[in-house]
Amino acid sequence: MARTWLAIQVDLIEGHGEHLWPRPGRIFAAARTHSFAQLANAIDDAFARWDRSHLHEFQLQDGTRLTTPYDDWDDDWGEGVPLDDRRTRLSRLKPGEQFVYVFDFGDDWAHLCTVGPERIDPLTTLGIEPAGPLPFWGWGDIPDQYQRRWNGDDGESRKPKDPGLSDLPPLRHGWGTRTG
Repeated sequence: MARTWLAIQVDLIEGHGEHLWPRPGRIFAAARTHSFAQLANAIDDAFARWDRSHLHEFQLQDGTRLTTPYDDWDDDWGEGVPLDDRRTRLSRLKPGEQFVYVFDFGDDWAHLCTVGPERIDPLTTLGIEPAGPLPFWGWGDIPDQYQRRWNGDDGESRKPKDPGLSDLPPLRHGWGTRTG
């Protein structure tokens, strides 16, 4: 396969009212025939978004906005209605172009997306030709979508005491035993 796919670096800049530093990021392989909606889904997967009931939007350098229309579509989008990201292909992106992806307008998870300077071959880079955009490199800690630190965290409770490995079933060496 030829070098026809895009490499798109996605850095998580801010969310939940906080600026992230160092910024976690992922690099995606994406065909120019993939849609922006497919890229949104891949970004949300890679950044551990498990509650997908929130709106999202892309904003390109030229001011073009894209999102997935929803049943209660109205005119609250400011200037102009965004394009349907399910029908808009990544082929409109140019090498080096930067754009923004925002997930969840309340928590405002904002990402800076940068198209790589050269196209890539997915077979060489990934070893496969995936059906949708797929990350092939990444770094950094991904914050929880709702800032939960453990199962059952209500945002007010104190962090539970670390049991070491004693609370685990003895399925691995050292599990189920008290350490320290």
